[in-house]
Amino acid sequence: MPQAKHLLIGSTRAGSGKSATILGLTYHLQAKGYKVGYGKPIGTFTTKELPESAEHNEADVDFIQQTLNLPSSLLRPTLLNLDRAALQRRLSGEDNNDYSTKLEEYKKIIEGDLVLLEAPANTAEGTIFGLSLEQMANNLDAPIMLVMRFGSLLVVDHILMAKNRFGDRLLGVVINDIPDDQYETAIEILHPYLEEQGIPVFALMPENRTLRSVSVSELIDQLGATILSCPENIDLSKVMVEELKIGAMDVNSAQSYFRKSYNKAVITGSSRIDLQFAALETSTNCLILTGRPYISDDVAHKAMELGVPVLAVSKDTLSTVSIIESCLGQVRLHEGVKVTSICDMMGKHFNFDRFLKLMKIKALATA
Repeated sequence: MPQAKHLLIGSTRAGSGKSATILGLTYHLQAKGYKVGYGKPIGTFTTKELPESAEHNEADVDFIQQTLNLPSSLLRPTLLNLDRAALQRRLSGEDNNDYSTKLEEYKKIIEGDLVLLEAPANTAEGTIFGLSLEQMANNLDAPIMLVMRFGSLLVVDHILMAKNRFGDRLLGVVINDIPDDQYETAIEILHPYLEEQGIPVFALMPENRTLRSVSVSELIDQLGATILSCPENIDLSKVMVEELKIGAMDVNSAQSYFRKSYNKAVITGSSRIDLQFAALETSTNCLILTGRPYISDDVAHKAMELGVPVLAVSKDTLSTVSIIESCLGQVRLHEGVKVTSICDMMGKHFNFDRFLKLMKIKALATA
């Protein structure tokens, strides 16, 4: 039986979309008939109640396994969870494990065509454990696909630096989150330039607000919020927030301010009933009240009528804003609407034929 090929999916900074790319890539390769495995050697996101011994239950691994219905035979083990305690054990000498040897487990033959391995947050992370992106690629003799957020045309510097560092191991790049007003420039200028430098571009992905959104149910969990009002027939895991606005001005200014944003969450004091009504008159998907956990009967009635959940938080406004902005700044895939969105985008923009050719994976016979 031929050994499954390994591919490392890396990035130069956290929140670039590695998990989303892996999910979309696996989904479409499965649809083409390929058996695709997945692993995350360094875990970074676990549930609070997870015991240290249960490293294999890394949250992203669980989510991708369940979403794509991957059998356990197609999963690679998580070798360690990267947190403060793990770093302290390593620095103190308490942890002297040779993780490169542990990585040998990944070379064992499994039934599959390709194994996608999610690398650490950036090219440096994991070095102290011998599990940086480059170290893993060398150990497994595997190619690297970089997933990059566009930001600006300066993304080319990071890609060229990666090319200089990884050489022929760099299989190609996926560039995502490209704003609409720069997408044509990316296609006409950035794409051909990278190709001329010998860097295959598998996809140029336009900005997608859904992927940068967060569900109200996730906000409730992250904020420790209390639900003051919510229609019974609404699934809060499907109510998505794309923007955040703070209501702390006079009501006339607030009306103009709120109208400029869509599918937003509005934070305001529980005593500012005027601002709460102003928010509800615009495209607001969630109302978050600070201070005393109180909602007036009139606001509750209006919110129920419009289907807008109203939450109360005990945290101060600054802390609340910080938590929500952190949620909006990362593509956490643990919401069904995001899974559908990324799979649709990958199907439209990713060059699967070129990817399979460069990976030297044979095309499957079609019926």
